[in-house]
Amino acid sequence: MSERLETKFEIKSWDEKPYRELPDGRKFAEARVALAAAEAGIEGEATFDALLYYHADGTSSYVTLMQFTGRLGEREGSFVLSGSGTYDGTHARGESTVVPGSGTGDLAGLRGTAVSVSTHADYPYMPLTLEYDLG
Repeated sequence: MSERLETKFEIKSWDEKPYRELPDGRKFAEARVALAAAEAGIEGEATFDALLYYHADGTSSYVTLMQFTGRLGEREGSFVLSGSGTYDGTHARGESTVVPGSGTGDLAGLRGTAVSVSTHADYPYMPLTLEYDLG
């Protein structure tokens, strides 16, 4: 049976650095983001790492890895989400999958997916919908 959790993570810090900038305005960047969750159904911390490609118009595509450590429902442990997304100038939309075998503690065996859609108005929060099974 799948569980569905709609929550939000607080963005505690966002450290982004370009590592390649092109003359026409395109650039490549890496970001390390610290997140915290303290809502019904989830409590803990996460580190979100991203590689981003920015078009000259400021829109972007990115790939991510996020490690969550804490409590999901009544279970404690950690897991990793691997994903990708886009920013169209207004909305950032990312889709992730739990990395098989990444669950630890009571979250060992966790399977699932996550979707995050946000705008600048959501800051300092990142909405997240997690659908998962604890098999």
